[in-house]
Amino acid sequence: MRELLLAVACMGGLAGPALATGLDIQIAGEANGTVHIDLYDKKAPKNVAQVVELAKEGAYDDVYFHRVIDGFMAQTGDVEYGKVGGDMRMAGRGGSHLPDLPAEFTDIPFKRGTVGMARSQDPNSANSQFFIMFAPGDFLNGQYTVIGEVTKGMDVVDKIKRGMGQNGSVTGEPDRMVKVTVTE
Repeated sequence: MRELLLAVACMGGLAGPALATGLDIQIAGEANGTVHIDLYDKKAPKNVAQVVELAKEGAYDDVYFHRVIDGFMAQTGDVEYGKVGGDMRMAGRGGSHLPDLPAEFTDIPFKRGTVGMARSQDPNSANSQFFIMFAPGDFLNGQYTVIGEVTKGMDVVDKIKRGMGQNGSVTGEPDRMVKVTVTE
């Protein structure tokens, strides 16, 4: 089993089917602690592989949680526009230097703690952004690729700074991922 270590810091104060890769997210600030996500590389191999590759490159370092909606989800991973020092007005519109991914829909439901790939209206447009569900979202089932599930630290996820600005954007200084590493 490979483990992906994501260190996430916030400004201001998952076990499941067929997995072989994990994700650890260190969060500080409003949400302070560690979150562990089991990734479903057998169910969504292309999507998981891209997240792992970007993490190994350090692409997720210093990337904000740019869209956090109470009772729904926290979204991050815009490595193009969502980095510290970037233009937060553009956060959520970018991806990475890697190609967009085909959808890998499964029968895994979106429940509290599920991690999915964000995308545009085109089902085959996921790239680098992902989200963690605060609550069940059955309306997403079969519409977005599930890449994993939080298995430890959901209490930390619950503390990620919310924002209901334009399009659900965080107002003020959003929480951010500071360091992302992959371990085998």
